[in-house]
Amino acid sequence: MKVSEFDFSLPDEAIALRPVVPRDHARLLEVNRGGCVSDFHVYDLPELLQPGDVLVINETRVFPAALTAIRPARSHGGGGDVAITVNLHKQISENTWRAFVRPAKRLRAGDELIFSAKLSAVVLQKEAGDTALEFNLSDEMLLSKFEQLGAPPLPPYIARQRSADQQDVSDYQTVYAKETGSVAAPTAGLHFTQELFKKLRSKGVILQTVVLHVGAGTFLPVKSDDTDDHKMHKEWFSISEVSARAINSAKLEGRRVIAVGTTTLRALESSVVNGQVVPQSSDTDIFITPGYDFQIVDGLMTNFHLPKSTLFMLVSALCGQDVMQSAYAYAIEEGYRFYSYGDTSLLWRSN
Repeated sequence: MKVSEFDFSLPDEAIALRPVVPRDHARLLEVNRGGCVSDFHVYDLPELLQPGDVLVINETRVFPAALTAIRPARSHGGGGDVAITVNLHKQISENTWRAFVRPAKRLRAGDELIFSAKLSAVVLQKEAGDTALEFNLSDEMLLSKFEQLGAPPLPPYIARQRSADQQDVSDYQTVYAKETGSVAAPTAGLHFTQELFKKLRSKGVILQTVVLHVGAGTFLPVKSDDTDDHKMHKEWFSISEVSARAINSAKLEGRRVIAVGTTTLRALESSVVNGQVVPQSSDTDIFITPGYDFQIVDGLMTNFHLPKSTLFMLVSALCGQDVMQSAYAYAIEEGYRFYSYGDTSLLWRSN
């Protein structure tokens, strides 16, 4: 499919730079089968779901993956020290990470990066801006240094307009975050509060969990003209036996499964064998575009995505391209706030 089919015009003022407070007061646009739209708020969610519905959340925890370093002056070739920004996006081993670095042209294999007196890394290989770094620490000691030195990895469209601050440390984390590993938040989950979970349980909604560690590749633009030529970054996910059993039971009994976030949806759809969720821990590079046959997910709660992004392609696959173009045009006209800190939507599968 042509990537241009997933384009739309979005005014700059529609991009949210801070979240709504309280979290569950963000607006929610429900898109029903057939494309009918209705305006709600996140706190209305218990009224929009049914007893027996299974709501699946991603328990990944964002860590401070945005770092700064110095590449010391080389002994040959001239030039002085160079300031480098590093955005980690995927762990390769206990002490090796892939990262997006800037300016990438000032690095080459074998260069050392100094993050602090006790943290450094060597450039193993470089491919455009995607760089493999081998750190001098590993495992928990390395993660501890990231926590100490790093900043919240805000999406580029926010980071270009303001720097991360202390408020982002809590704002850019779900209230149920548990397993450290993401370099981007599962942003649909940012709208939930413990009080909202209490109301959902009282309604009879069943909560289940998965983990998918979100990579910074989620923000990468699609540079090809055709979706067939786009390669997704791999992300690690895990689904427990308990969650798989509950979700499979719901499907067998005709009850709905609603994913909170595209990360949750991709984990669920990546785990399917013969129509059932199989408990596992694995990598996924699933790329969902119109024509995809959804096996598990009946509904999706997700924020509003970038034009021509893989995530807008995903929601178009779920609801239909024309439906989503129309829904996004309505959201823009009605002043919904877009992207990670913006409002959200509740989408029901078209078939």
